[in-house]
Amino acid sequence: MISENRNTILAIVLSLIVLLGWQYFVAGPQLERQQAELLAEQEAAQKAAGKSANPNAPLPSTAQGDNAAAPAAGQQAAFANRQQALAASKRVTIDTPSLEGSVNLTGGRLDDLRLKDYHETVDKSSPTIVLFSPSGSPNPYYTDYGWVADPGANIALPAPDTVWSFEGDANLTPETPLTLTWDNGAGLTFKRAFSVDENYMFTVVQSVENTGAEAVTLYPYGLIARNGTPETSSIYILHEGLLGVFGEEGLKEVDYSDLEEEGAIRPAKVDQGWLGITDKYWAATLIPEPGQEFQPSFSYSAKSGNYQADYLGNAVNVAAGATGETSSYLFAGAKETKLLDGYEESLGIKRFELLIDWGWFYFLTKPMFFAIDYFFHLIGNFGVAILVVTVIVKLIFFPLANKSYVSMSKMKLVQPQMTEIREKYGDDKQKQQQALMELYKKEKINPLAGCLPILVQIPVFFALYKVLFVTIEMRHAPFFGWIQDLSAPDPTTLFNLFGLIPWDPPQLLMLGVWPLIMGITMFIQMKMNPAPPDPTQQMIFTWMPVVFTFMLASFPAGLVIYWAWNNTLSVTQQYVIMRRQGAKVELWDNLGALFKRKKPAPEDKS
Repeated sequence: MISENRNTILAIVLSLIVLLGWQYFVAGPQLERQQAELLAEQEAAQKAAGKSANPNAPLPSTAQGDNAAAPAAGQQAAFANRQQALAASKRVTIDTPSLEGSVNLTGGRLDDLRLKDYHETVDKSSPTIVLFSPSGSPNPYYTDYGWVADPGANIALPAPDTVWSFEGDANLTPETPLTLTWDNGAGLTFKRAFSVDENYMFTVVQSVENTGAEAVTLYPYGLIARNGTPETSSIYILHEGLLGVFGEEGLKEVDYSDLEEEGAIRPAKVDQGWLGITDKYWAATLIPEPGQEFQPSFSYSAKSGNYQADYLGNAVNVAAGATGETSSYLFAGAKETKLLDGYEESLGIKRFELLIDWGWFYFLTKPMFFAIDYFFHLIGNFGVAILVVTVIVKLIFFPLANKSYVSMSKMKLVQPQMTEIREKYGDDKQKQQQALMELYKKEKINPLAGCLPILVQIPVFFALYKVLFVTIEMRHAPFFGWIQDLSAPDPTTLFNLFGLIPWDPPQLLMLGVWPLIMGITMFIQMKMNPAPPDPTQQMIFTWMPVVFTFMLASFPAGLVIYWAWNNTLSVTQQYVIMRRQGAKVELWDNLGALFKRKKPAPEDKS
C-alpha cells in the first residue's frame, strides 16, 4: 500500500543505500601496505633486444633482470637518509617560485624536487612536500633521459654513472636554463638541456653532435622510476599509480598491484599523449612533443622493486658532421586544475586534464569545482563558497522540489480520506490500492514525489565529495573556527567533550560538532512529517539520523557542512510550502510527543 510514510521511508532507504556504499568503499579503514624492501638499482648499462614498433629498437628499462635494453642503475648501499644521498654527488640547484631541488650531475638525472607551496600538514612550518628523491635514499623516485642504440652497435652512450659537465651558471631557474654535456671520446658529444617555467613544467632537449666519420642511429627515451610501493588512499574512486593518455585509445590507468602481476604493459605506438605516475595530489609525467611518435611502456621489476613509466622515440639519424636532437616536456608538481588546463591548451597536450581523477561523473564534478572555485575567489573562503553553491543548486532544482513538496502537502490534506478508505476496505489490499490511486488521480498527487528531493541530492553529493577528495585546491582549505581542512573529517569529538578532556578517542568515536549539527538538521527534517503508525517505521525514523551522524563523521568536513546546510534549506523550503498549501506542519507536535509519557496499553480483562 502506497502512503506518504512509505514514500518517505523509501526515500530514506535509497539515500541510506548510497551512503552505506560510500561508507564501505570510501570511508572504510585504510588497507595496510607493505613497503617493498629497499634495494638499489643497476649501475652498469645493459643492452638486449626488445619488442617495439621498430624490431631493432630497444626499450628503456631500469628493471633489473628484464630483457629489454636500457641504461639502469645497479645495486648500491642505501644511505641513512635523503640528505646523505643528496650529498653523495655533485649537483646543480633548481630554484623557481614553485620548486626547489637539484639536478644530479652523476647520470644527469632530475632526482631531487620539493614543492615550495605545499606542506605535509596544515601547519605552515611543517616540511614541504618531497616529490623526487635520489637512488639510495629511503624512497627513490626520479626521472631520467638518454639514448639507446640498435643491438650490436658499438657506441658508448651516457649511463647512470656518467658524470656530466655543465655550461654557464650552476642554477636552473625560469630565467637561466641548464645544459649538461658529455663527450664519449669517440666522436659523439651528448647534450641534455633543461629549462623550467615558474610552475611545474620542464622542457628537456636532448642532442647529439657527431664529429666522427660515420653516421649513427640512436633512439631517445625518457623514464620515470619509483622504488617501492607508496602508501595510497586505497579508495576505489581515486586512481593512484601509473597512467597515461595514448592517442585515440584515451586514458589508461594501471594500479601498482596490476603492474606487479603483469610485469610489463606496452600500449600501441602513438604520436599524441603522455604517461607517468600519479599520487592523490602530485604527479610526474613524461610528455613527448605532440606530433612525435613514441612507444609508451609501463613495467615493474620484482627483483629491484621498481615501477617505471617510460617512452621510446623514433630513430634519430645523425650523419657525420651533423647534429640530431629531440625535445619533450616533463610535468613534476602539484595537480592544480587551472594549471593543467592551461598546459593542455598552450602546449597542445592531449587530455592533460585527466591527470586529475574527475571520475565517471566528470560532467558534474568539474563544473562543481569551477563553481566553488569561482565563489572562493570572490569570497576568499572555500567553505562559504560551498554554502553559496548549495543555495544555487537548490534554486536550480527549485521547480522540482517545489512540485514535490506541494504534492506532499496535498497528501497531508487528504489524510482523512485515506483513513476512511483503509477502514472501509479493511484487509482487501487490492481495493484499498485502487481507491487510493483514484484519490491521488483526482487530487493530482504524485505518491512518489517525496523521493525526488533526495534522489536529486545524490549526484550532487557525489560530485561534491569527489571535488573535496581529489582536488588539491581543497587540501588544507580552512572554513572557520576549528575546521582548518575542509577535505579532512571534523577533528573534534563529543566523546572528549570537544577537547576539554585530554584523551584521543579511537576513530569510531570521532563524532565532531558538524556531524552533530548535520544529525540535528536531519532529525528536524524527518519530524516535519507526521509520525508513522507502524512501530517499525517509527524506529527507522528515530534511529536514521543517529546512523547518518556516525556515518558522516568520517567524511570530509566540507561535505558534512554541505549536508547540514542543505538540510536546513530543505526544512525551510518545506515549511513555507506546507504553510502556503494549508497543510499542518507536524514538527512541533512530533517534537512535543518525544517528551510525553506514553499511556500504557489497556489490560485485557477477558
